[in-house]
Amino acid sequence: MSRAAYYKWLHREIPEGETENIRIASEIEKIHEESPDKGYRRIRDDLERYHDIKANDKRVLRICRKLDIKSTIKYSNNGCTRQAANPQYIAENILNREFTADAPNEKWLTDVTEFHYYIGTEKHKVYLSAILDLYDRRIVAYVIRNSNNNALVFDTFSAAIEANPDAHPLFHSDRGFQYTNRVFHSKLDAAGMTQSMSRVAKCIDNGPMEGFWGIIKRERYYGKRFASKESVIEMIEKYIEYYNNNRLQRNLGVLTPMEKHQMYLKVA
Repeated sequence: MSRAAYYKWLHREIPEGETENIRIASEIEKIHEESPDKGYRRIRDDLERYHDIKANDKRVLRICRKLDIKSTIKYSNNGCTRQAANPQYIAENILNREFTADAPNEKWLTDVTEFHYYIGTEKHKVYLSAILDLYDRRIVAYVIRNSNNNALVFDTFSAAIEANPDAHPLFHSDRGFQYTNRVFHSKLDAAGMTQSMSRVAKCIDNGPMEGFWGIIKRERYYGKRFASKESVIEMIEKYIEYYNNNRLQRNLGVLTPMEKHQMYLKVA
């Protein structure tokens, strides 16, 4: 390139599209710095909802590639639910991978997962039990404890009932020892709920619940080292609040779980 051509290009009038790309790139970098877990689709949704910038997926992808922005790696999720050696009650897989619902509190999924924290070099665990609604994908209730026991699951169920006293959903879980407990089945019966269970070694039968574990761990847990019980609990609590109220989901129509929930209540 000649010197004259270079200076002509340098002092040219910048096209409107290029100026807009520079503005979009600036916001993309801010979003990525705050939430490196977000891929270009979620970045595009955030741009429109929270930054009043409209751009299609392809444009955002091109800019992300130019900035070398990629979402964090998706790790495999290893569940911690212990199968019952001598189950007291086994339910059929009534849900049968029908992961949609026509209304809130029609179908609930549940499971337990674990998180680690360290005191020095010593590793400790906390367990998170949660219930997810298949209509709006909101977390209905959750409990965090030191032990993965019956009380963890029973108290999660009690919290969900307290928050939704008129709910009588199909209640689906894996065959963990807490869910095959006869006492737990009696609690479901008393609440007017039908119990459903995944088949043996078929984690996909509880796919959306397993998917939520993958989301929270990929976005806030993997690649980090928590140095106290308080810090990992704070992370979980803040993330579930964010997930329910601020995390946009395309399968909900680019809404948050609580927006989807409130929209149903307005027209019901």
